[in-house]
Amino acid sequence: MIERALEGFCQLLRILVGSLVAALVIPVTMQVLARYTGILPSYLWTEELATFLFVWMVMLGSIIAVWEGTHFDVQVTPDAKSRLGKLLQRGIVLVLLFIFAVLFVYYGIGYAKFGAMQTSTMLQANMLVIYITVPLAGFCWAVFSFFRIWQAVQEYKLDTDITPR
Repeated sequence: MIERALEGFCQLLRILVGSLVAALVIPVTMQVLARYTGILPSYLWTEELATFLFVWMVMLGSIIAVWEGTHFDVQVTPDAKSRLGKLLQRGIVLVLLFIFAVLFVYYGIGYAKFGAMQTSTMLQANMLVIYITVPLAGFCWAVFSFFRIWQAVQEYKLDTDITPR
């Protein structure tokens, strides 16, 4: 049930990221037309909006990557052969990811508070709109990595209970 809820949330994020990509086309197209054709006047707000959309797109995409297990990790040891070795290999990556996520939440809250005191130059938007992505992503990474750790332990227990000794 928890997995279905988290997968549903991730599906919502996929739709949101797709919408952000589609929305990003508008200010970028306006920038290109303004710079190279002269058809449109040069709008400075389009660059700022494109940056905001891009930041949200990247941070939400990173949340999806953590859920799908396609986030960046470096394998420094050969593939484990035993079930326990596989659990440890997967677990170490997930625990480190969890720690990193908690740090993102902890320091991201201060970062977001700092952003809340600022206003963007062109759009006059509160910068919390951008800075909040850091603790938000960290929180989602923490939840997803904790769930994957729990899932890996359950799979190990189930596999251990089934196999004859």
